[in-house]
Amino acid sequence: MEIDVDEHVGSLYRTLSGAVVPRPIGWISTRSATGVDNLAPYSFFNVVSIDPPVVMFAPVDADDGLKDTPQNVLDTEVFAVNIVTADLVEAMNETATGHDVDEFERAGLTKREGTRIDAPYVGESKVVFECELYEFVDIGVSSLVLGEVTYVHVDDAVVTAGKLDTTKLDAVGRLAGSEYTYTRDRFSLERPE
Repeated sequence: MEIDVDEHVGSLYRTLSGAVVPRPIGWISTRSATGVDNLAPYSFFNVVSIDPPVVMFAPVDADDGLKDTPQNVLDTEVFAVNIVTADLVEAMNETATGHDVDEFERAGLTKREGTRIDAPYVGESKVVFECELYEFVDIGVSSLVLGEVTYVHVDDAVVTAGKLDTTKLDAVGRLAGSEYTYTRDRFSLERPE
């Protein structure tokens, strides 16, 4: 298969999301300007910088404009990233819903208030990053939301010798369509000198 983007009809979503795998899932929690809490998963998510500590997620716009999550971030300038682990994957899937629904209640999750931000986070999540809006960039039919991490919650159960232990985290990644993957099949590879 060869794709000339200028001549291609339709979106390259399936090709991009199917080739760039596995992707971490940013389970983003926000609060609207009117006080409605929101929780939604985004697989276009990653770390951007360690100093300052910045993460990003990139939601695709709805047909009628911004989805709830990016609109809430624009309005309040804060959000939390909840890391999705194997024990939370079903609940995460329940939160991929429409407008004006409290996804915490829908998925039966514990809602906790942020320490530094006025937004909730998932109490069951093993790692949570509280973020302040760093930059918001419109890119075609998507947005790039950059958030500076201001506070981190890490469950002691996933810590070894004072550091986050990825072997204990049991994070889940996104593939394409309805496919996900565990991060349990690991190998080590030393960098060359």
